[in-house]
Amino acid sequence: MIEDMTNQVIAACDGASKGNPGPAAWAWVIADADGVPVRWEAGPLGVATNNVAELTALLRLLETLDPDVPVQVRMDSQYAMKAVTVWLPGWKKKGWKTSGGKPVANRELVEAIDGLLQGREVDFVYVPAHQVDGDPLNAIADHTASRSAQTQEPDGTSHGSAVPDVPTAPPGEPRPAAARPAARRGGRARTISAKFKGTCAQCGRAYAAGEQIAKGAQSWGHPECAGV
Repeated sequence: MIEDMTNQVIAACDGASKGNPGPAAWAWVIADADGVPVRWEAGPLGVATNNVAELTALLRLLETLDPDVPVQVRMDSQYAMKAVTVWLPGWKKKGWKTSGGKPVANRELVEAIDGLLQGREVDFVYVPAHQVDGDPLNAIADHTASRSAQTQEPDGTSHGSAVPDVPTAPPGEPRPAAARPAARRGGRARTISAKFKGTCAQCGRAYAAGEQIAKGAQSWGHPECAGV
């Protein structure tokens, strides 16, 4: 657990899956009061989905932080954020079933995170991924999670590694997210416009005809649920 701080801790976490499911890993990074990254960790998960990696990253971060210190958590996964802040109360009321009556995916991770959130002050902030001049902490978490997914080796300051510099891209890449089609990590899928209304295979919520959907581990659904 990190040392106590009087001010809000700024942190970011991210997960990666090379194939979704495929070789996966989690990562988090913590900054000092000036926003300078000072500590990070990444760990392999074997074969897992992107959603499992994202939730595990949040779980590992919360396990590390002092529960008495307020924290701002920056994430690019709307699925992980909504799972523990928006959808969780409804899942509990329904006996851990989705609105479609299916068992909630990744329930064990969601329950563990819910337990760690009790009695502590956590401010979740969504930061779009892979944007020019995007959030530097998220960029480091994304980069280190991706690298650990490829190597399947743990890394971080506890392993003697320095905090990486904010990753840079070759000239012209990446383009701003708003200017390019959304794609699942690993580049294997893009969003499409739904021809008919349906139900998200990942979270069980409905989507309308014409809404953007993407193919996740269990079939088509909301892009954020599919890890896009």
